[in-house]
Amino acid sequence: MRLPERVIVVSPRGFCAGVERAIASVERALALFAPPVYVRRAIVHNVHVAARLAAAGAVFVDELGQVPRGGVVVFGAHGVSAFVREQARSRELRVVDATCPLVAKVHREVRRYRRDGYEVLLVGHAGHDEVTGTLGQASGVRLVEDVAQIAGLRIEDPDRVACVTQTTLRPQEVAPVVDALRQRLPSIVEPSAEDICYATRNRQAAVEWLARRVDLILVAGDPASSNSRRLREAASAAGCTAYLVSSAAELDGSWLSDAAVVGVTAGASTPDDVVTGLLDRLCAGGAVPEEKTFIEERVGFRLPPIVEGGGDVIRYASTLGREAR
Repeated sequence: MRLPERVIVVSPRGFCAGVERAIASVERALALFAPPVYVRRAIVHNVHVAARLAAAGAVFVDELGQVPRGGVVVFGAHGVSAFVREQARSRELRVVDATCPLVAKVHREVRRYRRDGYEVLLVGHAGHDEVTGTLGQASGVRLVEDVAQIAGLRIEDPDRVACVTQTTLRPQEVAPVVDALRQRLPSIVEPSAEDICYATRNRQAAVEWLARRVDLILVAGDPASSNSRRLREAASAAGCTAYLVSSAAELDGSWLSDAAVVGVTAGASTPDDVVTGLLDRLCAGGAVPEEKTFIEERVGFRLPPIVEGGGDVIRYASTLGREAR
């Protein structure tokens, strides 16, 4: 395998504050309540994270019916529907709500709009855990995946429509849909720019910067991770060949045949040791990774109250966390 002459690693990359909070919530719950601590579906979209938490005593379940009455359950960073919350109450479960605060903000917007009598349109991708949770915040919320759907929308009152978005989309995906909605519904309440989370925006801007300086970009991330897939798309849209790999084992030597300079980044749910493993393989020929910081992130979120101790603010504090290079 021909190895690159230079390897550039861009920051920000990897864990965001919401992912750190979610992982730390499971770890703290295991420490406070002892195993088993149940986690409904994916805590974050990364198989490496899930495997390590499972080894520590976390039990991943698809539905709350698999959790013993009165047990401890963690809701993942992507959030859950109102029905799931009610089901947890009826089963007397102790809930550690690790919903990312930025996703929770969108959920509050949806509920407020519905209380005020608005129809709500959600721009997002069907089947994603975050989208499922947001659609389930209230009745009357509908999903819009692309511009082609807009002409067929049946709207009861064109003057009482609001729009929100999935937090992990590319702004370039959202803009044409919102533009088309505005043309059809001039009075629509448009989504806040902050609905696209800071980590998604920062990582996409960083990978676009990187794309202009390298021959190839490798995005370390799980295929189930929406933000990781969007990073690969952002690199490709910027004119650079890019691949998504969940670990160094997936690296295809043929990708490197014409790549003297390779760029590396990672999705917001990717642990840093996955990046380290990828760099070790790329740099086996003697190249030294060049760390480039596009923008510094200084964001932290408090842990959920049930596991919070001393007003903890999680800022890259998980035991699964970062290794500086």
